[in-house]
Amino acid sequence: MENTYLTTEQLAERIHYTARTIRNELIDSCLFEGKHYIRPFGRRKILFIWENIENEMLANNDDSIALAS
Repeated sequence: MENTYLTTEQLAERIHYTARTIRNELIDSCLFEGKHYIRPFGRRKILFIWENIENEMLANNDDSIALAS
């Protein structure tokens, strides 16, 4: 499976959060290194793995729908 790698700004556009919110609130609380993002070559830059984030969002949405039923 091929992965789509996104910068913080590109992810912000897709999920309608600000890049600042992603960096300050979502990283390491909802988005975890190795699963949702990587730091290529051990550097500062973060690349998000879109497919993993999308699957997580959809799975959490399915759980909340099931609880409401």
